[in-house]
Amino acid sequence: MTDLEKARTSTPSPAGSTALNGLRVLDLTRVRSGPTCVRQLADWGADVIKIEAPVDTAQFGGPRSGPDFQNLHRNKRSLTLDLKSEAGKAAFRKLADTADVIVENFRPAVKTRLGIDYETLSKTNPGLVYASISGFGQDGPLADRPGFDQIAQGMGGLMSITGKPGEGPMRVGIPIADLCAGLLAAQGILVALFERQHSGMGQWVQTSLLQAQVFMLDFQAARFLMDGDVPKQAGNNHPTSIPTGVFKTSDGHMNLAVTGNNIWAKFAETVDRKDWLEDPDYATPTARSDNRDALGVEIEAITQTRTTAEWIELFTAAGVPAGEINDIGQVFSNEQVRHLGMAQPVVSQERGETELVGQPIIMSRTPSRIASPPPTAGQHSEELLLEIGLSSEEIADMKASGAT
Repeated sequence: MTDLEKARTSTPSPAGSTALNGLRVLDLTRVRSGPTCVRQLADWGADVIKIEAPVDTAQFGGPRSGPDFQNLHRNKRSLTLDLKSEAGKAAFRKLADTADVIVENFRPAVKTRLGIDYETLSKTNPGLVYASISGFGQDGPLADRPGFDQIAQGMGGLMSITGKPGEGPMRVGIPIADLCAGLLAAQGILVALFERQHSGMGQWVQTSLLQAQVFMLDFQAARFLMDGDVPKQAGNNHPTSIPTGVFKTSDGHMNLAVTGNNIWAKFAETVDRKDWLEDPDYATPTARSDNRDALGVEIEAITQTRTTAEWIELFTAAGVPAGEINDIGQVFSNEQVRHLGMAQPVVSQERGETELVGQPIIMSRTPSRIASPPPTAGQHSEELLLEIGLSSEEIADMKASGAT
């Protein structure tokens, strides 16, 4: 029996799914982009081992009991190792030989300095898929800059197209560069694992906050690359589909998405303004774009005559996309969100009964669940070190020296 097979004979923590059953992942990540990536693997059933320092285990964004840590680190086991000590590095290298995947988001040079880089570890584990998430890439003129979500939002162009015209750059209200980098890294890992079935070889998967943010510019980036158009801030208005945006109602606001002439005709009929269909200022998409401000004023004079709920009922019946603008509390009380199970129960070791955000993917045979709460630091250290063949005496020596 190989070391990998022996290591997999004992995985006592319940799995979030059976989809990735048998996959072992070593989690060296911190902050958000890396943990976001690893959460995707943990929630779908991989045996994720979170490697933590024996001391100073405080996490960016708050304590282990905080919502951020709890939401990012469920469905994992925890092993404390001092990767600066020889005993800690030796134990990690032995564990790495049993791993399918390693995920890290250190500054580019750190892993090489510690001797836990892909080139080193793949020599004894050629099937290893090693994923690195950085701020700006593993090499290049800006590779050594420290990465942070808002920095990537600015450098990647997002802040230049977010917010109202004339009010200066605006960040998005979630760490979107971090989150997208994590999700793209998880996708890259799964692609590499699929390819490994044919070649038998692993590979080094790389992405960064900057790459993720540029990729997520999507059609805005394509407008520049293909037409030389540099998009600007448009506030709540969609830059190309008009009228699409936020409109006042008698009791608040709502979103409307009137895209294309077919929906424009349905919209005009619903608000009893079929004359707009013949009005040269509004009859075509180009005309509506040229006269968007005047059209917005006319639409809002009408939408303020009814409540949000009344308008949504009318527009939905007509096939015109419309929706409420909810705060976060209203999101999780929404009947459709509850139906989809986006808030999942868990018994936290620090907080007791609570809820965390579930996966947004439904699988007919292998669904995901929050099977176990985030581990305490080093909760599984002894069992994991025993799994890779260390003796009780060796583990005791490591504890005494502070290596675990």
